[in-house]
Amino acid sequence: MLSSPPEAGPYVVQCMEIWGGNEAVDQALSMTGIDAWVYSRPLAGHASGGDVHYVSMCGGGKIVRFALMDVAGHGGSASDLAAKLRALMRKHINRLNQAGFAAALNREFTALGGGQFATALLTSYFAPTDQLVVLNAGHPPPLWYRAAVRAWGFLEPQAPGHLRRLGNIPLGIIEPTEFEQFAVQLGPGDLVLIYTDALIESASTDGELLGSDGLLELAGRIDPSRPHEFCKRLVEAACSGPDRKPADDDLTLILLLHTATDPPERSLGDTMKVIARMLGLVKV
Repeated sequence: MLSSPPEAGPYVVQCMEIWGGNEAVDQALSMTGIDAWVYSRPLAGHASGGDVHYVSMCGGGKIVRFALMDVAGHGGSASDLAAKLRALMRKHINRLNQAGFAAALNREFTALGGGQFATALLTSYFAPTDQLVVLNAGHPPPLWYRAAVRAWGFLEPQAPGHLRRLGNIPLGIIEPTEFEQFAVQLGPGDLVLIYTDALIESASTDGELLGSDGLLELAGRIDPSRPHEFCKRLVEAACSGPDRKPADDDLTLILLLHTATDPPERSLGDTMKVIARMLGLVKV
């Protein structure tokens, strides 16, 4: 299992910065209003895979975005797609509305042809209102721990039960496609778990898949007050042990902790650096 050095602290994401890719990683991150832990393990110990993850923060430090894509297959063209996703993250970095971002991603996949597609989960945190905007394109539903009631549930739009799990279709299936999103209000100490389907496709020795409901049950057994340990403990519970078998696929988890911190006040020097990034004078 991958692990960061014990002495290493969280990586602080700066304004107009994009962090991520499709390589193996185990990293803590700190941003305005959100602390996060990203764990990605490509199939069979490969250095990179078909799961693509990115984190960005806007020029004003108010919008933090998390993107997770699960590209069909186990790599191949994923590195090229990772580069295109980064460029699109850069283009939309200052926009809270994710619909245009998702539409651009869908055009990229449709243009590839050959049946290439991906599921995607896009989330944008807006610090002034503590809202998390979610767009799900065929991806497994995130889990949401509400600290106020000390309970886990699915992070889904409020809709009739038979419609909740349908969501938007994966990227690359139909062009054009309209993508819908929804927003929830996060409370201090809330957790949001985003993951690829390898986690819920882990199985018992008799072949029974864990599934979303099984994952929800497992999450409820892990101490939410220790988020820095949560992803590893969840992966161990779902995929390890004499009675569990991991899925034959890349695996990625992103855990968000809502700290509710406000955007920092910026010095003139910091402001000039942000402007330079926005103008393209500094690479993002």
